[in-house]
Amino acid sequence: MTRETGSESGTTIERPSGRRRSDRIVGGGRITQDIIDLSMAAAGSERPVCISGPQGSGKEHIARAIHAWSNRSGGPFVVVSCSTVSESLLAREVFGCAESVHSLMPDEYAGALARSAGGTALITGVDRLPGALLQSLAKAVSDGRFQREGDGAAIPLRARVAVAATSFPEPFAFEEIAHHRISLLPLDTRREDILPLAAHFLRLAADEAGIVPVGFTADARNALVAEPWTGNVRELAERVRQAVKLAGNGAISAEALLLAADGDNVPSFKDAKRAFETRYVVGLLRRCSGNISRAARLAKKDRKDFYDVIRRTGVDPSEFR
Repeated sequence: MTRETGSESGTTIERPSGRRRSDRIVGGGRITQDIIDLSMAAAGSERPVCISGPQGSGKEHIARAIHAWSNRSGGPFVVVSCSTVSESLLAREVFGCAESVHSLMPDEYAGALARSAGGTALITGVDRLPGALLQSLAKAVSDGRFQREGDGAAIPLRARVAVAATSFPEPFAFEEIAHHRISLLPLDTRREDILPLAAHFLRLAADEAGIVPVGFTADARNALVAEPWTGNVRELAERVRQAVKLAGNGAISAEALLLAADGDNVPSFKDAKRAFETRYVVGLLRRCSGNISRAARLAKKDRKDFYDVIRRTGVDPSEFR
């Protein structure tokens, strides 16, 4: 059942999923409770799950929670990010391939659908899948079997399939299949979740650092709620994690969160640079609709160098397409 705990911001909703604290869905309002209800319903069935939401909103986290609550929790949870795989290898990553299909990688390969047998396969950035591959994935779910590249034999589909994207293409191949759909909202539209989430991330970061969390100062709480959080939950989690490194055993201030306009406590150059890079990349990719080449030109950087920056930030370009 859902557990409600008191917090300095009021009532916090925490739904344990599995044994790890990091798997919990945390929030402070009705929207979060609705997401929990939808996720629990999805966990109780074998239908595919389609999760949409802006970059950094926690789509993979929701998929992991559904997996952990389901009867498949003892099986593998396999993720394929379509934004980090070249288009020519997407079929190999999802469906697998027989020997000698790809000259540079001649060995046979077990794709995500095979590796996640008994568990869950999550395909993120699914809007990047070419139309024919997306149709093949939907057909595999509908028929309960799939084929590897270069192999005509039918393989039973023993994985539960979840797909995620910022938005799904129209028409969407899964529309003809009974499925669960979960839509996540940006963090700035559910500000009642900010302080409970920050407290949750503080506990996780403090545990990782081996310290006892003190909490946030009053100015930090005010700054957290006022921040637009264009990078959504992912940005909040990273900001809190870095703040714990800066503050150590002390209370987390707005300066440590890189949210204060002035103050005596100045973050390290490395931490400030990382925060800037994330904001810069998110803003540029949003402006360029996820087009990496165009974003690199605007940034006046070589495409490969700019892609290295994107990788460092953990931002998924496909989320902006």
